[in-house]
Amino acid sequence: MLRVHFTAQDLARTRVADGADPLWETVLSLHSLRENRTDPALAAWRQHAVRHGQGPLRTLFALVPPYGYFPDFLTPSASQYGVESGLEAVMSTPRQRLRTELTRLSGHRALPGWARGIGEGEPAALRQLARSLRTYHHLAVAPAWPLIAQRVGADRELRKHALAQSGVEAMLRTFGAPMRWRPPVLEVDYPVERELHLQGRGLVFVPSYFCCDHPLALVDEALPPVLVYAARETETEGAQAEGPRLREFGGEALRDVPGLLGGRAGTRTAARR
Repeated sequence: MLRVHFTAQDLARTRVADGADPLWETVLSLHSLRENRTDPALAAWRQHAVRHGQGPLRTLFALVPPYGYFPDFLTPSASQYGVESGLEAVMSTPRQRLRTELTRLSGHRALPGWARGIGEGEPAALRQLARSLRTYHHLAVAPAWPLIAQRVGADRELRKHALAQSGVEAMLRTFGAPMRWRPPVLEVDYPVERELHLQGRGLVFVPSYFCCDHPLALVDEALPPVLVYAARETETEGAQAEGPRLREFGGEALRDVPGLLGGRAGTRTAARR
């Protein structure tokens, strides 16, 4: 369980993000891509991968495992202003932070030799990482952005309505089972025991299309606190049959993608953080 400790100042500074975050969605979609399920938002990419190969996934899969830790520097706060702003922030990450986070990742899995260049802050290595993120986002996530934005926007309006009508504590009670508000602590379903003290900085809630199992927080507590959670599916989405949408993108071919991409099909048994 994650316990988020609020002060009165934190409550005053807590808000919901302005919309879907492009790099959070890009990174978390890499989990969905390797799960044993089909997602309409990734159908176009899956067909592209069948036809043209893995492309940037060789780089991204090495840094974003199917489950468990992935580096905080892949989801900078600047991404809220757009994918290019986020990529600039990725490429500007201080060398010490790059090295620290990749060292933490290497404690969970072996990294390829080229990852050393990222850890050393080599400009060419960082440009290649940004290029991989940009290409994958453009081909996999951007085509589905209207669907992503619709779900995230609807969820955001729900939280904002509660905030405007009854205040931040009422909003904290709208999240249901994954998060329980027991003043002054928000208890969050989480795979590990962790305490997060906001210390007057407040908290930004980031609704996400691709966040699935449980909410996510950054590991580095010196960074601006965020909590990424699964946006509620809209009634419009639930009324649509998934089958026809997948057939539109060549659904039968999608079954071959996990093997093609070198991924391991299945659901996440342990998640980040």
